[in-house]
Amino acid sequence: MVKSTGKLPDWMARRGRMSGAHPVKTLLRSHGLHTVCESARCPNQPECFGRKVATFMILGDTCTRGCRFCAVGKDTPLPVDPDEPRRVAGAAAALGLEYVVITSVTRDDLPDGGSSQFALTLRAFSMELPGVPVEVLTPDFQGDEVAMNVVLEAGPAVFNHNIETVPRLYPAVREGSDYRRSLEVLRRAAAADFPVKSGLMLGLGEKDEEVMEVMEDLFEAGCLLLTLGQYLQPSRECLPVDRFVTPDRFDFFGRLGYKIGFRYVASGPLIRSSYQALEGYRKISA
Repeated sequence: MVKSTGKLPDWMARRGRMSGAHPVKTLLRSHGLHTVCESARCPNQPECFGRKVATFMILGDTCTRGCRFCAVGKDTPLPVDPDEPRRVAGAAAALGLEYVVITSVTRDDLPDGGSSQFALTLRAFSMELPGVPVEVLTPDFQGDEVAMNVVLEAGPAVFNHNIETVPRLYPAVREGSDYRRSLEVLRRAAAADFPVKSGLMLGLGEKDEEVMEVMEDLFEAGCLLLTLGQYLQPSRECLPVDRFVTPDRFDFFGRLGYKIGFRYVASGPLIRSSYQALEGYRKISA
């Protein structure tokens, strides 16, 4: 562990830049779509866009919650766009994606939390790209079981909901969210026989022992896939980095995850929830 001094350690540096990102950005703009890659300022964006891979973000680009780790805009969102599902599926087809991840901003302003838009998007994919697996990375829908079922009944290949951090840090990091509620969301999806995935950011002030406890909680809730990555402060308004976790420590957590029983663990400084998600899906569907 290295305490943050405001400067990135050597192991966080990207070695060179991937070419080919501009066509993806142009395509997204032409379809009027958002990605979490851009909105959350993901450090892997040049690589993923260079490989013509993107994580689509539906329900606009404005979130109703105030999570202090996230760069996504926070304000009053626009009305839901009924044509968005068709455009997302069309963009994925144009990119030639063989695996798709769809996430969203949190929409506590909507009666169903936006679950119907997830379902419509999944159904648009079944028409436009039949046979292509679609992973959903959802908010907690405020624990509404009916809203969750709307998403599950549309048949995602993987159900993902990130736990993000340890319970002690929730009041400071995840305003409006609840650790136990998020675990229950994962537990319900697992009980419905869907492959379940979750992830944590390290470097927000958690202790290693707390991370281990969360990993145990996630496995007990039914998670099969786990991601752990380094938190990076995406804007001045977000929380500062408390520590940089070393690659060796990430390797330790990765080995521990397999020992606990997870089927797939991606653990490393630049790992993000949807980074190389196809590899995880292949692991559980083999």
